[in-house]
Amino acid sequence: VSLKSRLQRIKRRVEERTTAEASSSSSSITATPPPPSITATPPPPSSETLRLSRAKELAARAQKRKEDEEKKSEAPAQTSAELPAHQRYHSLAQAAPPGLVLPFSYRVLAEMFRSMDTVVAMLYNRCETATFSKVQRGVQDMMHKRFEESHVGQIRCVFPEAYTFRQQKDVPPFHGGVKPGGYQLTVEPVRPVLSASRLLDRRRVFHLNLLSIVKQHHKAFLSSLTPPLSVPEDKLTRWHPRFSVDTVPAPQSAALPRAPHAQRPATAREVLDQARHLLTPKMEKALVSAALREDRAAEGEEKTPPRTAAAPPAAPPAAALRGVSQSLLDRIRAKEAQKLQAALTRDPAQDQRLLMMSRLGELARILRGVFVAEKKPALTMEVVCNRLESSYRSALTAGEMEKHVRLLAELAADWLSIHPIRKDFYLKLNKGMELSAVLDRLSRRLQEEERGGGP
Repeated sequence: VSLKSRLQRIKRRVEERTTAEASSSSSSITATPPPPSITATPPPPSSETLRLSRAKELAARAQKRKEDEEKKSEAPAQTSAELPAHQRYHSLAQAAPPGLVLPFSYRVLAEMFRSMDTVVAMLYNRCETATFSKVQRGVQDMMHKRFEESHVGQIRCVFPEAYTFRQQKDVPPFHGGVKPGGYQLTVEPVRPVLSASRLLDRRRVFHLNLLSIVKQHHKAFLSSLTPPLSVPEDKLTRWHPRFSVDTVPAPQSAALPRAPHAQRPATAREVLDQARHLLTPKMEKALVSAALREDRAAEGEEKTPPRTAAAPPAAPPAAALRGVSQSLLDRIRAKEAQKLQAALTRDPAQDQRLLMMSRLGELARILRGVFVAEKKPALTMEVVCNRLESSYRSALTAGEMEKHVRLLAELAADWLSIHPIRKDFYLKLNKGMELSAVLDRLSRRLQEEERGGGP
């Protein structure tokens, strides 16, 4: 009790002292008013006001920097927009679809062209004559493969507008294999300037030219089928399944300029006619006998008739097709041809959609089991994707699994529905609907889109 009374007494004294100080301060203020000429000094700014002003200053600087960057980015865009794109990049073409794979020999030739174009550009930009010996050494050092004149001829056949070939004399030799003062094959690019962008454009054009050659072989293969197929080249997205890409013949080798040379005798009779006065009688008789033997051999070759190649025997009909009506076979082949034609012109995005649709049947069964096991009317998208990811046979990420679930909800909207609530997506399953009906609907939709019906 004494402690409590002491605390109350101390508290009362403190309150009396504070009230006395407040009354004295108010009386002093009223007694001595401030002179009118002296202005009251403002209180020092607090730390909060300093922080606020500093934050406003930094925000203004960031906004100004952002506006400057936007102005700089708009400047080159305005200059590039002066010329239309079809004038500045008229030589460019669209990239080839990913399903059209080139044969191995064509890919090697494309790599040779890339290396050759790089070496020729380096020499040409240095105002140095690009001879075949220099180009050959550079390409072989880059690729670690043999590079001969036949490959240059193939490059000229595929892309004749790329280089100008000449035979020039008195070019300093690159190594000792060429006689000084002799003729050498020189390579000169057609483009006036070979920058990095020009090299990319030429490489793309060469690739498209190779692709067009393979398309011609593929077109001939399609016309040889029964029934023949006709697919536009601009809509072709993949090769025929039975078209062997690696057996496509290599491009032909175009003729290159040859060094002029003096007329040389080709036969023994020409040698005899030119050097009759330089020979002894014994040598003259030997040359005459050799010339007579050559004439007799040539006459014998003319008399022997050329052998005609025997025609290959006709392929017998398959034993499994005996007894089947020809009209039924024609209808089946027509359906197969229609299906193949749709597959050859299908978009890669549609291929991805068909692949996802082929997985929906098994995913629907797993999803039904997940809802039965959880015993809940609705589940979040994250929970469902995790359950499907751990139960499905293939390795799919959570993002890919969510795409499959959304596609399943799109194709079977009355069985599976997605409800966005706040920041989550909830899945609700119609358990009263038979799973077999859902699977039948998915299989029918897959068959329709495979036949070319589209989404």
